[in-house]
Amino acid sequence: MESACKEIIETILICLPNAFKGTVYRIGDPPELIAKRITSGIIDEERRSLSWGLPENSDYNPPGKPFNEYRDMPGRPLEAMGWCVERQESWTAEDPKNDARSVRLQVEGVWADFYHMEPVLIRKKDLYFGNESRIVYPKSYQGEILWENSDYVVAAVIKIHFRPYTISIGSPETRIIKRLSRALGTELLSYQLREQSLEAMQRLAEDRLNSCNILADSLRNLITKYGLIFSLIKLELGFLREQWEAMVLDKSDKKDMRRDAVQGLNEAARHIPGSHDTIQNDLTAMQNRFLHIHLPPEQGEKWLRMQIEDRWNLLIRQGLVEEEDVTSIREGINNLKKSLYLGKSPEVLAAYNSIPEHIKTEWVNLLYANPDAMDLNLVDRVVNVLESNYLNLPFKDKSIKSLIRLKAVAEVIGQMEEKTNVVLREVLNGHHEFNLPALSGRNGA
Repeated sequence: MESACKEIIETILICLPNAFKGTVYRIGDPPELIAKRITSGIIDEERRSLSWGLPENSDYNPPGKPFNEYRDMPGRPLEAMGWCVERQESWTAEDPKNDARSVRLQVEGVWADFYHMEPVLIRKKDLYFGNESRIVYPKSYQGEILWENSDYVVAAVIKIHFRPYTISIGSPETRIIKRLSRALGTELLSYQLREQSLEAMQRLAEDRLNSCNILADSLRNLITKYGLIFSLIKLELGFLREQWEAMVLDKSDKKDMRRDAVQGLNEAARHIPGSHDTIQNDLTAMQNRFLHIHLPPEQGEKWLRMQIEDRWNLLIRQGLVEEEDVTSIREGINNLKKSLYLGKSPEVLAAYNSIPEHIKTEWVNLLYANPDAMDLNLVDRVVNVLESNYLNLPFKDKSIKSLIRLKAVAEVIGQMEEKTNVVLREVLNGHHEFNLPALSGRNGA
């Protein structure tokens, strides 16, 4: 458990340069829902290593704090933890001086820091194998049963601290934390799955068909998360593309092509008539977001066309763009398209001669591949190239570790699907004497 929590904190702090501290709180079983701090990590100024530990004094240190002590209640300070657990929604302290859920601000009048808290959600039917009706949930102060109309439970809460004035509600950082929280949810689910699988095996001896259906439903729900593993692998490859492009373009005159094009398009967006502020703001947000996504070129062009180019074309057709701006807008969009290919550009690669040509060619082919489905062989080949001494990417060790771990999870899910199908076939065919295949797993995280 602690290892999985450290992994998610380390990943978030490395991915977000304006974040410096992270904490994971485990939310225990209902009805107590004890919030207990598992671990906290702080990254150093050089952003190379993390130190771990728990604060000396905290209500959330073991043994933790039960729900009835942190829920919203008149006569005591409101807590961000209560918000996240009761509402299953995130809380962002973008302005600590006006943070309605800062205990220090409410009690001492002293404002604290900038942070974002994200609940880690797991489906009830996954966590409890479809038997969540047996669970007794606590009530809010108003007497409402917690999560009664939700398909999810809160399994944990992630808290990330940011440098002053670098975090805001709905910012890209909060979206990254939300996405990565799903990975922690998968890890927590695997712990629960291990216990529930043992229970399912015992029930199978008494009521083979019924137990097999329960097992199949639960495992098939887990298999649907296979797509999440694929998404996380693609996210890691995008992170590698970002590092690679920064390295090969470091001394190139095309280094700032993408940023310059976005700045030009943002300036053009400011010329849109003032009555269309929403269109202007949405377009600017998409253009700024393009600076931070590193998709394969083909996917990147599709994203660019849907989120930016089509919007500009509509504005041009509606006559909301000055005629003299149209040419520069077209040029800016074309430069954004070109920027997607810079990391594999023959001209750029020819100027970068720090690694052997055959390694460079293999690396670029792997990095800019566009697989439509999970390709674990590609992951292996990427790891093999990363493990060579030629690539000096800033976070390559972290990427190697993440890719190996994600590949292992994908393989385990594949094994579980295959062996579940064997069990189902045996039971449905009426074979009462058979050896149940073991569900293989990994020890530790």
